[in-house]
Amino acid sequence: MGRRIGPLLFAVAAIVLWLSSRATWVTAHVEDELSGAQTLPLNGGFWSLELMGLTLLLLAGSIAGLALRRIGRRIVGIIVALAGAAAAWGPLQLLTTGADPVRAQELLQASEANQNAVDNVSISAWAQVVSVEVSQLGPIFAVIAGAAAVFGGVLLAIQPGVDKPRSHKYETSAAREEALAEDLQNSPDSGRVMWDALDADIDPTDLPSQK
Repeated sequence: MGRRIGPLLFAVAAIVLWLSSRATWVTAHVEDELSGAQTLPLNGGFWSLELMGLTLLLLAGSIAGLALRRIGRRIVGIIVALAGAAAAWGPLQLLTTGADPVRAQELLQASEANQNAVDNVSISAWAQVVSVEVSQLGPIFAVIAGAAAVFGGVLLAIQPGVDKPRSHKYETSAAREEALAEDLQNSPDSGRVMWDALDADIDPTDLPSQK
């Protein structure tokens, strides 16, 4: 169960976390002597810069959880569970303790200084953030996404599933004959063993146990 549900939860968590990062988390009220008062919305990706990296990690985990074998899936589950906890920690703190006006001012002024910033929300060096308000919907969805990733990661680590047998394409004819001979010796009347021998283009009457 964990082998399928875990990666599915990772993918869902990645999508929800990305959508959350585009929503407004904090609204900053700014006083500027030159341009006057402003009200600026700060989205989740702006407030918590690590969200995009964690989103990509969850997405990669959903792919790796399907592609890797048993031990690899366990490791992926543990890594994604830790990433989910990290993704939920920031928004959970924001919901419980509120937003820090000093942090809002630092982020906005850093955005003004950074010419390559993706978000164009910024304030001048002399502007002052006078108050901040938390918009709860975005952080709540981020916490839900983190919890889903933690649950899926723990589930995958505990129940990684069973690997399919590796292909016997390169198994030698002698090895196949030896295995079939052992099966015929243990179950001489087994129709399944006979069919396995015929399917492998081996005549059961020519096997060592039948001679």
